[in-house]
Amino acid sequence: MKLNREDVLHIARLAKLGLEEDEINRLSKELSALLEHFEVLQQVDTTGVEPTAQSTPVKSVLKEDIIKPSYDREEILSNAPRRKGDYVRIRAVME
Repeated sequence: MKLNREDVLHIARLAKLGLEEDEINRLSKELSALLEHFEVLQQVDTTGVEPTAQSTPVKSVLKEDIIKPSYDREEILSNAPRRKGDYVRIRAVME
């Protein structure tokens, strides 16, 4: 499918793109070539192929949460330059 100048300008307006004259000519050729590739794909026989949104198996890349003991509170607070009770004391960021 060949796209003409008006088609490219219409697509550019929908995408809210401002195009220069050389870009219009270049995109006309590139988009036309892309649509030709889709025309070839439309000829592929897909009978018996179930529709899918994911072509590869989905697996979690997150590791399992394992509960384990934390550091001792006193040990952590002993490293604080200033402390107030069970909290690290800092200077006020906003007053």
